[in-house]
Amino acid sequence: MSLERPTPPDPYTLLPAVASMTLTSDDVRDGEQLAKDFISEAAGGANLSPQLSWSGAPDGTRSYALTCFDPDAPTPSGFWHWVVVDIPATTTSIARGAGLPYPAFAVKNDAGTTEYFGSAPPQGDVPHRYFFVVHAVDVETLGVDRDASPAVVSFNLAFHTLARGMVVPVYSH
Repeated sequence: MSLERPTPPDPYTLLPAVASMTLTSDDVRDGEQLAKDFISEAAGGANLSPQLSWSGAPDGTRSYALTCFDPDAPTPSGFWHWVVVDIPATTTSIARGAGLPYPAFAVKNDAGTTEYFGSAPPQGDVPHRYFFVVHAVDVETLGVDRDASPAVVSFNLAFHTLARGMVVPVYSH
């Protein structure tokens, strides 16, 4: 069976425009291959979330959300690897493999877990892009519960995001 298909667009170009902020990482870089630490255990990796730091949030930022999305997964809706909400506005970084600062929490990703789920694209598929995105949010709590889907979180973020920053590494094997 062939997985040949068109390349999906950058999903964030399909949303209302917001201000930009900076997202950096000691672990992942735009266009560079993800290291094994950040690959799913099923694909031979350590399944650790990467270190992420952000700056340049606008006035009015009351919390942050962090997401990791793969638009290149062979599904009509891509694949959500990590969706974290309600990160306090005083937090501007998360260490590699670290827990989340109170009261932040992760909703279930498309693998059905609340943990970061490392990349695991199909063997031989095109390189997948992993959009690690920080969203500066205008409310302290996004108002979703732990049972919310990534789509519901994304819908709410569309109405509360003041700015966003991203880093987009790739992975294939």
